[in-house]
Amino acid sequence: MIIRPHHVLCAHFFVGKGYSEAFVAHMRQTLELLSRDGAAVTLTDGCDELCSACPNNHGGVCETETKVRAIDGRAIAAMQLHFGDTAAWSDLCARAERGILAQGLLREVCRDCEWIGLCAGAESDK
Repeated sequence: MIIRPHHVLCAHFFVGKGYSEAFVAHMRQTLELLSRDGAAVTLTDGCDELCSACPNNHGGVCETETKVRAIDGRAIAAMQLHFGDTAAWSDLCARAERGILAQGLLREVCRDCEWIGLCAGAESDK
C-alpha cells in the first residue's frame, strides 16, 4: 500500500473524525488492512490510499499540497526515512513513535495541520 509519511501520525491518533463520513469509513477500513501482520507500506510524496476518499483530493492532487508536502517532509526526516522506502506498517509506526512522539516533535512536525489540536490533545491523554 502507498502512504504519505504524515499519515502514519494521522493513523496513530485517529478517533473517527475526519473530512466526511466517507473519508472516516475509508480511514477505518484502511487502518484495519494496515493492522494485519506484515502489511507493507511504500512512502510517497503524493496522494495515497487515504487521500483517495478525501474531499481535498482533486484528480490525484491535494488542494493543500504545499502545506501537506511540508508536513510530509518533516515527518519523513524525523523518522529517518526517504520517499520510496518500503517497510512494514508496524515498523513505520514504531519509527514515528521514537522519532516524533517520544521526542516531543508532534506540534513541530504537524504545525500547519488543521487537526493538530485533536492529535495533540490525544497525545497528552496517553
